[in-house]
Amino acid sequence: MKARVTVTLKSGILDPQGKAIEGALKSLGVDGVASVRQGKVFDIEIAGSDKAKAEAALKDAADKLLANTVIENYRVEVLS
Repeated sequence: MKARVTVTLKSGILDPQGKAIEGALKSLGVDGVASVRQGKVFDIEIAGSDKAKAEAALKDAADKLLANTVIENYRVEVLS
């Protein structure tokens, strides 16, 4: 199975990398950019066919390693 874990900063947490990207986009002439929040995406392949079990394993992995749950949120999607 393929899955995706998306990790983003919680609202209210400063995002200096997002601000730098926002400034760079504006300096490149990209119009209409109000703000940018940066995150990370993990595409993961998991053996087996039990979607619920895979989702539970990925949530455990996100809690323990992929995300800093003090300042980040994550979303787990089992794609196939």
